[in-house]
Amino acid sequence: MLKKQNVLFLCNDNSVRSQMAEGILRHRAGDRFESLSAGLDPDIQVHPSAVKVMEEIGIDISSQKPKAVDIYLGKTMIHDLMILCDKTQATCPRVWPGTPFQKRYYWPINNPEDISGTTEEKLDAFRNVRDELTEKIVSWLSEIGETSVAS
Repeated sequence: MLKKQNVLFLCNDNSVRSQMAEGILRHRAGDRFESLSAGLDPDIQVHPSAVKVMEEIGIDISSQKPKAVDIYLGKTMIHDLMILCDKTQATCPRVWPGTPFQKRYYWPINNPEDISGTTEEKLDAFRNVRDELTEKIVSWLSEIGETSVAS
């Protein structure tokens, strides 16, 4: 049996974008990858609006927890690293002991927590991030010759 490739979504807080991406890849690719996420400075919990907008498309991330990148660094083989924010791109470790990356991707996505406005405008910002991540992940799966198992 082939071992699954580990895909790590990395952002600063690991409370919104990387958590959403982890859930989307798990949903879209089934069991073909080990979908992981972490942060350089993880928050206490996954943002409730991230959980809410993911539920809208049938993906439950309510049991996911923010994690520090240290739990993977030098301990887990990472095949593909997806960096989702500018701060992380600037400060992410360039060398991971024992991990020859297959690929390192930089997908800068705006933080929906930075949006001000009404409750609905804020939720729309989270939906936009969710949809942008979905597009990037579906495109990436296509580029590497994988197909999405969910739509």
